[in-house]
Amino acid sequence: MSRRRAWAELLRLPALFTVPGDALSGAVAAGARPGPRTLLAIGSSLCLYEAGMALNDWADRAEDAVERPHRPLPSGRIRPSSALTAACALTAAGLGLAAGAGRPALAVATPLAATVWAYDLGLKHTPAGPVAMAAARGLDHLLGAAATTGRPRAALSSAALLGTHTLAVTAVSRRETQGGTSLPPLAALGATAVLARVVAAGGRREEAAGAQGAPSLRGGDSQRGSLRGGPTPAQALRTALAATYAVTAGRPYTHAALNPSPPLTQRAVGGGIRATIPLQAALAARAGAGLTALAIAALAPLGRRYAKKVSIT
Repeated sequence: MSRRRAWAELLRLPALFTVPGDALSGAVAAGARPGPRTLLAIGSSLCLYEAGMALNDWADRAEDAVERPHRPLPSGRIRPSSALTAACALTAAGLGLAAGAGRPALAVATPLAATVWAYDLGLKHTPAGPVAMAAARGLDHLLGAAATTGRPRAALSSAALLGTHTLAVTAVSRRETQGGTSLPPLAALGATAVLARVVAAGGRREEAAGAQGAPSLRGGDSQRGSLRGGPTPAQALRTALAATYAVTAGRPYTHAALNPSPPLTQRAVGGGIRATIPLQAALAARAGAGLTALAIAALAPLGRRYAKKVSIT
């Protein structure tokens, strides 16, 4: 039991619930219904994400020995060589699953894996670190589109929105053990407000893609709602998810901005990570895929439940 918990901490298992939404929202942003190839993309994403988690702690083992001695590697519960082996095996599995989804998916998964390794081994502590992490999340979103349709370009705009959110979270995380400055959480709070507004407003291109193939909430009720002048069910869902995203990320960002102590900064990072799920769901709703949006949103309570047992920061 102790060894399983150590691996759960190393891999930050509750954060896994933020991963499937990347591929699912990417697939519907490209105008397709999620299918078997989307499932392969999700499997690939999960493997590459966990490879990054294991590699992150392996690369930071000396730093964590000072700042986080309770982590699995500095505490001696997991050997560094085991973490590195896991990172390599998970990377290979992720690329293998992407290859099974087709050549376009592998063409996206390869730079995604390279970005993960580059971030953990060299870019993390440089100004390029947040940009690299944002690129990784955006590529993960495009992986779902590439695997499902072979056309990742169709999901570029939503990938940029998801990447912007990740950029903000990563910028805050760079001060999570020291705290001391309000600027990153303030900037993240501003970015969250802009993203929520953009997603709630919707987009013609994304909605057109959803109407062509993605499951949606459109229908007679939606049209009648539009004729009455009120919001349609699809618009209401998109707005509700955007608001959920704004609250989930915005509240801890505000607390960290008012008091940038390490505990509140770490809570802000955790809140930003958890907010990824409602943002993914809102992006799916923005693409007209209401059922997919609801499926993604259902992952949030599961993530919160397991986060009470294992930390994601």
